[in-house]
Amino acid sequence: MNIINQLTAEMERFYAEPGPLNPQLDREAILNALQPFDFAEARPAGDVFETVSQLVRAGTVHITNPRYFGLFNPAPVLPAIIAEGLAAVYNPQMAAWSHAPVANEIEQHTLRFIATKLGLPLEQLASTFTSGGSEANHSAVLVGLAHHFPQSLDDGIGGLPKRPCLYVSAMAHNSFDKIAKHVGLGLSALRIVPVNDDLQLDIVALKAMLTEDRAAGWEPFMVVGTAGATATGVVDPLPELAQLCQEQSLWFHVDAAWAGAVAISPKLKPILAGIEQADSVTVDAHKWFNLTMGAGMFFTRHAKANQQAFAVRADYMPPSENDAVVPYLTTLQWSRRFIGLKLFMALAEIGELGYAAMIEEQTNLAHYFREQLDQQGWQIVNKTALPVVNFTHPKLTTGNLTADDVVQQLYAQSDTWISTVTINDQKVFRFCVTNFKSTRQDVDYLLNELTRSLY
Repeated sequence: MNIINQLTAEMERFYAEPGPLNPQLDREAILNALQPFDFAEARPAGDVFETVSQLVRAGTVHITNPRYFGLFNPAPVLPAIIAEGLAAVYNPQMAAWSHAPVANEIEQHTLRFIATKLGLPLEQLASTFTSGGSEANHSAVLVGLAHHFPQSLDDGIGGLPKRPCLYVSAMAHNSFDKIAKHVGLGLSALRIVPVNDDLQLDIVALKAMLTEDRAAGWEPFMVVGTAGATATGVVDPLPELAQLCQEQSLWFHVDAAWAGAVAISPKLKPILAGIEQADSVTVDAHKWFNLTMGAGMFFTRHAKANQQAFAVRADYMPPSENDAVVPYLTTLQWSRRFIGLKLFMALAEIGELGYAAMIEEQTNLAHYFREQLDQQGWQIVNKTALPVVNFTHPKLTTGNLTADDVVQQLYAQSDTWISTVTINDQKVFRFCVTNFKSTRQDVDYLLNELTRSLY
């Protein structure tokens, strides 16, 4: 069989019926299976394909399975999978506009649509597709630094009279730990703001920290609001944060890597109220827009600062149209994949109303799960309108059984997947819906397996 036909057949088969959730191979078995591949001699393409596809099927947590209720991992829609193939075939060089004018304009067209849904002004907007939310958050810190401390672009942070610092919630994504180290701020400049009883960033605590840090010689420059915390699905008080940042001349960044997608739903968009006032925003298309990994998006209303943060001189690069966005001059990456095609094609085929219906149905499924938990004596420990449910059971607080014990039983004895997380020093379950194929039957299966593991 032609190798392309083999690939097509595997794509169709796996898309229709994903494999069992939990890996069937341990590390020793995987290493043994790879041992014959010494690369000394060429092998037939068909044989290589069959071996690799069988290994990956048997040695992967299949997040595309509708009973995967774990992390913010996608079950990709079919247009996104097709787009990945097209992007690989054409393989445009995105760095210079003149090398890939259509690809670059497709991306900017798509980004402008998402920016409009977020309520961001198109005037002076700078936006780009990224490898994921971490790169988008990284970009936000770099652009925020360029905006507040333009002299640091030449002299570095060490040349500033005061040391900059930024503020994130205790529930913020841990990408900011890496970012603080990578940009030269250091972890001590990453100020962790406690959360309130609703697990949101505590505004009162933030105000006190700002005052104390300034008195101690720090220079606050950025506050990050999280829209859809990884652990809890909680949205920080964005309107209040926006007002505070405006009053104190701070850069307001919203990390909406997961929940940013609800902007496409008129019913759910109010969850993001305040995001339209942000200086910059992160959204991951490979999360709730259900694309293949990876596909992040970065938006900022400060195009000049964005240009200053990333501009370089490279005489060997070809020229571009005067008014065109030139990616290597305006983004953290240089050469990169045609990331935006999969969101463009998915939006074109599914439409914004179709996407809104998908997201709303997944949210309804989580509401159904909460109701079932409540009726059956489980305890819910988070408050969010988004489809993340943190919960526990009285048996786990009074006996020797732990939440981690239960999930290990699930992985070993059933075909479903959830995770655990620590909230207020208590290990609890974390359930999340991000698969557009999940149904009530899948949720019922999970609940039955959870209950069985307790007795």
